[in-house]
Amino acid sequence: MKLPELLAPAGNSEKLRVAMHYGADAVYLGLSEFSLRAKSGGFSETEIHKAIELTHRAGKKAYVTINIFPHNRDIGLISDHISFLTAAAPDGVIVSDLGVFELMTKHAPQIPIHISTQANITNYKSAKFWERMGAARLVLSRELTIEEISEIRAQVSLELECFVHGSICISYSGRCYISSFLANRSANEGLCTNSCRWQYTLMEEKRPGEYFPVYENQRGTYVLSSKDLCMLPHLDKLYKAGINSFKIEGRMKGINYLAGVTAVYRDAIDSLSCSDYKVEESWLQTLKMSSNRGFTTGMFMGAHPQNDYNHDDGEVYTATHALVGIVAAINPDGIGEVLLRNNLKVGDTVVVQIKNQQNSEFEVSHIKDIEGNEVISAHNEQTVIIPLPAKASVNDLIRCKINKSAI
Repeated sequence: MKLPELLAPAGNSEKLRVAMHYGADAVYLGLSEFSLRAKSGGFSETEIHKAIELTHRAGKKAYVTINIFPHNRDIGLISDHISFLTAAAPDGVIVSDLGVFELMTKHAPQIPIHISTQANITNYKSAKFWERMGAARLVLSRELTIEEISEIRAQVSLELECFVHGSICISYSGRCYISSFLANRSANEGLCTNSCRWQYTLMEEKRPGEYFPVYENQRGTYVLSSKDLCMLPHLDKLYKAGINSFKIEGRMKGINYLAGVTAVYRDAIDSLSCSDYKVEESWLQTLKMSSNRGFTTGMFMGAHPQNDYNHDDGEVYTATHALVGIVAAINPDGIGEVLLRNNLKVGDTVVVQIKNQQNSEFEVSHIKDIEGNEVISAHNEQTVIIPLPAKASVNDLIRCKINKSAI
């Protein structure tokens, strides 16, 4: 059976390049107006066209999101956007609304339609309905078990996709209204404030200003916030269940997260061709480098485990490494131009994530500025010239270990 596609998020043009550099087979992206990640910045239509051309030149695919639940005011704009997409020719469009589905089949029948996880596909009858309607792919609900996925696979022949890594919504397949109530920003129109990640306390009506913590088994107050999904140890099971595309969540997240997660899942998917799939310790260490809330298997293995919710500040966000910069150019002698995203000084020990290779740690022996002057240190947004390890390449990320004792 063909190995599953690795589908990575592209919140902007830089993230698109990083995702492809570290091994994504396909990316998903969209206009901020019609995307469930409106705050990611997204792409303009001109940028979408260029992004699709870039992915096609690299032999990869690009899927465009129109997965909001639109109101009447949105229909005309979406119709115009679909007309644009007929010329841009993405490899698929991700939709969740029946009205948008009908617009796509009428005005752009040549573009494959992917049904978003927001459509809540949790059973084979629903899957067969969408297959009859002409959908090319189903992004299955995150509430399914692996056994249920196998049952759906046995009933349909179209492509199946599921999320394997990233944030999990407390609400059913992400159809949430907490943000609308608390901040007047609709998650279903791409404006989620992640209200479920906030810390909550309890206040009794007749004791204004007196706050009581909301405890769950005496462990903390983040009662709505789950750990991050990580199906790395069970990719072989999802592969055998018939999943065609493994999806990484995270258009809102930075390139530090995107590079590490994409590279790890690239290695893992390639390892599925072996008869004895096993998780490498280096994969887990790379995942822990970028910000995360700890990891869970969600509902794939059955009910979401009770201890897979965050319970105190110490468990909410953790990371072992911070992003230092990204390699912008490199000459044959191994001297590279690095666009800094953090401070850097001579003597720092950093790690470069080399494409298709293990992470390589080295000490920064000297730094030059872009004019070639020797400097002792440099800071965010400067471009510096430093020696790099052999096999380093353009778009590789450089990180440094976080000194927690200094925080």
